[in-house]
Amino acid sequence: MQGAITRVCMVVVAAILNHPLLFPNENTTIPEEDDELLTRMKEHQEKLEAEQKRLEQEISQTETALIGDQDSYSWYFWSALCLVIFFTIEVCRQDMIPTEMPDPMEDEVGDPSAEYLSAKTVVLDKGVLSNFCKTRFHPFIHESGRVQEFIEGFADDLLEALRSVCDRDSDLEVEDFVGIGSMFESWRASKPPTCDLIVPFAPPRPFRFQFQLWCDPSTEIPLDLQGCGRIKLIKPGGNGTDYCLCASTNLGDDMLCLLHNRNECEKLEDHTLVELLCAKNTSYLSKDQIMTWFQISVSKAWGQISHKYDFELGFRNLDFPGALKIRFRSGKTVVLNVTPAVQFEDTAAYLISHFPSDISNSSDTHWKLSLTVYEKNLLKHLAKQLPTNSCHVHCLQIVSFLHKKQTALTGRSAFSNYHIKTALLHLLLSKRPATWQPQNLDHRLRDLLGFLQQSMEEKRLYHIVVGNPRIPSEILVPKIIRTAEPINLFRPLVLQRHVYAKMEEHFQEMVRNTSVLVQEYTPHLSNGYVRH
Repeated sequence: MQGAITRVCMVVVAAILNHPLLFPNENTTIPEEDDELLTRMKEHQEKLEAEQKRLEQEISQTETALIGDQDSYSWYFWSALCLVIFFTIEVCRQDMIPTEMPDPMEDEVGDPSAEYLSAKTVVLDKGVLSNFCKTRFHPFIHESGRVQEFIEGFADDLLEALRSVCDRDSDLEVEDFVGIGSMFESWRASKPPTCDLIVPFAPPRPFRFQFQLWCDPSTEIPLDLQGCGRIKLIKPGGNGTDYCLCASTNLGDDMLCLLHNRNECEKLEDHTLVELLCAKNTSYLSKDQIMTWFQISVSKAWGQISHKYDFELGFRNLDFPGALKIRFRSGKTVVLNVTPAVQFEDTAAYLISHFPSDISNSSDTHWKLSLTVYEKNLLKHLAKQLPTNSCHVHCLQIVSFLHKKQTALTGRSAFSNYHIKTALLHLLLSKRPATWQPQNLDHRLRDLLGFLQQSMEEKRLYHIVVGNPRIPSEILVPKIIRTAEPINLFRPLVLQRHVYAKMEEHFQEMVRNTSVLVQEYTPHLSNGYVRH
């Protein structure tokens, strides 16, 4: 009986291994019309079938002889085991058979314009790219310096006026601004000039902020809010370190607190600041409340200094109170994004109400962590190691320019310049500095587009700073950020399928139009010389 079982197993295995679909990719060079080969295969299959029938008859006779035998249960066990093995091998074989995929070169109706174009195949002429950068970006070098100097002076004046309209005893304290973004990182790519400023604020004494970041083990924050944190406004006496006896003890008319004046003592008992700045029935800072306060304060501050300037200042978007536009009499404009923020402890990290390019609506009490200062320092640090006139800035400018033009053609999507800069920083960390020579612009540009395309296909683009062990120690990233789990910037978008699909479509269209847009916006004369 055991010999029969063994032979059955051998026949089953031989039949499976000789099945033509088990290894469909093997011997693909043998022509299908080889009649001799087909004849031998048929004869081999007929021999296997005859052997299988003979063994089935032998097994049937053996099974009849074993009726009533105590070993019949063993026979059933081995039969079941053979069946399981056969079924498992068949399932694995089906997984190995390639699924028939639709032709990527045309869609369902055969429209060749819907083809999927790999970023690695984009045709980019070195001469055209060089002329494009000279005519598009070089004029920004001197203009950006003048605009940055003007904005810094205006912002100082505006914030000083804002401090004067705020109540020093009960309003938030406004601190000095921090310049971020393309203008302050020297990779401006388009008109009009856009300046991004972070304006930190602090609570009036004796209040203080307490932070609860997503990466803090003691904090419970949903996964879709990674990279966020909550800011708790600590009331006087709410913590032992903030408690002062003058808030609960009658000192009398002839005694004064050396830490707080009489007005402050009265305000210790008045917690209206919590009601004005925090979400309802909580002590967590509300983004909506802060933005309302900020918009009112900026309007009052501009009213005090508007007579000193010969231009108009208006709000571009009421949903974002710091989205301003300066319009001169000449018709020129400057876009100014002033974002209220809270400095995270004694670091260069900030919790901000929103990113200028953000289109998502998160919780009112969850503030986004901005590490743009560290990113700016990282970009400067890596640039020092690159060759003279390296092409990394032009790569960033070109893709940012293409993104803006594509947005004008097909509308806004979740794709942003921040994704582009993050991808470039990943490439700068992974590639040798010598590969960023100016003559390699076309190759590095394809690499940047290819990296973004691959990231979208894999649905993951990791934050360049959070949890990245490759960040140099000179950047001085806080330990709680450096040791945190990496953040996938695409994760919140993937959870919104229609948003992510639109972003992928936007990027694919941008890749498809890359060569055309570069050619179109590179002015040429008929004799081949560039028109300046």
